[in-house]
Formats: sequence, C-alpha cells, structure tokens
Amino acid sequence: QVLLVESGGGLVQPGGSLRLSCAASGSIFSISVMRWYRQAPGNERELVATITSGGSTNYADSVKGRFTISRDSARNTGYLQMNNLKPEDTAVYYCNAFIHSGSSYSMYWGQGTQVTVSS
Repeated sequence: QVLLVESGGGLVQPGGSLRLSCAASGSIFSISVMRWYRQAPGNERELVATITSGGSTNYADSVKGRFTISRDSARNTGYLQMNNLKPEDTAVYYCNAFIHSGSSYSMYWGQGTQVTVSS
C-alpha cells in the first residue's frame, strides 16, 4: 500500500526556519500533485501550499513570501521550506497527494508533523 510520512517538524524560535519532508512509499507510478495543509487546535484544517507535477505552485496569503513548496519526483518526496516562522504558524502540518499506484489514482494523507514556533 501507499504511505505518506511527514518529518522535519519541531520547536523553533520566531524568525527561524524549518524544512518539512513528505516521503511517499509503496508501489508508486507517479505523483500528480502534492499539497501541504496545517491545523491548529480549535481551527479548521487550511491549505498552505500546492505543487503540481509540472512545478506550478500556489500559496496561502498568510505564508506567501516565507514558505516554498518543492518536490523531488525521483525520490517521491515533497518539501515545505518554512522561513521567518511566526507563532501563528504553530500547527500540525499534513501532506496530501494524488498518487498513481498500480491501476488506481487516489488521494492520500500523511499523519502530520508538529511545528511549534515559540520563544
């Protein structure tokens, strides 16, 4: 089966940086689109960034200019580089991807990685 695993979260000071990774494993033919979401306690899950197989990107206004989404197709891995982090960025970050696996094309979610921005 296909599995998405996020990593790279942790505690960071305001103004600091983190790079999140989302590694897909299993019988993967291709990944057409990857997204990063985040969810803070008491809030709805929100879309942070999107990248297509062709490299087109979109960002939420709240992170534009600070976050960069990228992907390494050969490694079936996506990344979210987060710079100039703010306390309001504190959340569990989830990766999401549409993946061709065998003859199927389905959406998958990772289990999330905690990002805490605090002094």
